[in-house]
Amino acid sequence: MLLRIEDTDRVRSTPEAIEAIIDGLKWLGLNWDGDVIYQFARAPRHRAVAEEMLARGTAYKCYATPEELEAMREAAKAAGKPMRYDGRWRDKGPADHAKAEAEGRKFVIRLKAPQGGQTIVNDLVQGTVTWENENLDDLVLLRSDGNPTYMHAVVVDDHDMGVTHIIRGDDHLTNAARQSQIYEAMGWKVPFMAHIPLIHGPDGAKLSKRHGALGVEAYRAMGYLPEALRNYLVRLGWAHGDQEIFSTDEMTAVFDLKNVGRSAARFDYTKLESINGHYMRRTDDAALLAAARDILPLIEDGDGILKALTPEKEAQWLAAMPGLKERAKTLVELIDGSRFLFAQRPLVMDEKAIEILAKDGKATLSRLVARLEAVPTWDAASIEEAVRAEAEASGMKLGALAQPLRAALTGRSTSPGIFEVLVVLGREECLGRLRDQT
Repeated sequence: MLLRIEDTDRVRSTPEAIEAIIDGLKWLGLNWDGDVIYQFARAPRHRAVAEEMLARGTAYKCYATPEELEAMREAAKAAGKPMRYDGRWRDKGPADHAKAEAEGRKFVIRLKAPQGGQTIVNDLVQGTVTWENENLDDLVLLRSDGNPTYMHAVVVDDHDMGVTHIIRGDDHLTNAARQSQIYEAMGWKVPFMAHIPLIHGPDGAKLSKRHGALGVEAYRAMGYLPEALRNYLVRLGWAHGDQEIFSTDEMTAVFDLKNVGRSAARFDYTKLESINGHYMRRTDDAALLAAARDILPLIEDGDGILKALTPEKEAQWLAAMPGLKERAKTLVELIDGSRFLFAQRPLVMDEKAIEILAKDGKATLSRLVARLEAVPTWDAASIEEAVRAEAEASGMKLGALAQPLRAALTGRSTSPGIFEVLVVLGREECLGRLRDQT
């Protein structure tokens, strides 16, 4: 896989935009071969090829003015047809060129496209696709400022870089015909092409900002693991039997363009979260902690947790990880479930926790504090024995007893297993939080 930054649009190709592409690929683990190629830096080569096409007679200079082009556009619009250049400079010679230059006209270089017959692309996904050449006009290769168009630059770059397969969205299918004509005009071999369906939103429409279409960096900030996102994306529009989970080695070994469907895939966050949850449960606790720590600067209040992340707190977080990752589908959910570790006394209670404590919770906690103070060794077995003893003595079910205990220790109505919470927080912190609520 080669990485080329197509930065001929100088306004959009900012250093920040380019950095986002490279960082996103690195985070996803999609590594490329060789150095990054920057298209704009190759403009002299693109101009040289356009000049060679002029010499071959497969391109020509066009001196049409902006006003003339606008008139063509308006005529096409009035006729309900797409804009097509009418080829008025296609067969003009040196005398006409000299006259145009004397008038101060600037020229572009256009492809002298075949006017009859057909252009055929044997697409590896779409099958055989045919265009009538009379419907394809003479596209611009070199603008009047001497800079290449995207359509021309990509062909030259793909040829020079030895590209064998072009795999891209099916919205580029018409480009395949135009680019094939440039290859043929230069006598170059046309690469294999595969135009894959676009990703659609849940409503079946092309994925757009209104669906929440986001850049790669946003999915990282939303707490998805790169291996989970790779797995999810490879299954969009492609299948290998009924298999859903693929390691990178597996997908590399079995991926085949023949199994890419022609219909658009729908982006499903529920499915993505399910796959991400699977990968989180499989991930080593220390690696998961490192991944969560890495996205703290990207999430709300993450900097506060980062500042509180002492070696002791990090050890607590690691100890809590087995219970946390069973309940979280994303790293953001995992971090959210970890906030009780970093909460400062007295805890700020959410509404449900306040309700739980208001229902005789304080009296229950007072009795529990006395029992927990007497626990000889602060471990899960000893703590559970004390809590069960209180449940039996008070005639309460263990679950009912755990509710105010959880609320007082975490400020919430949900958390990892209550005995895990008690062990991870430690004796002094637990007793302190419980006393705050009695």
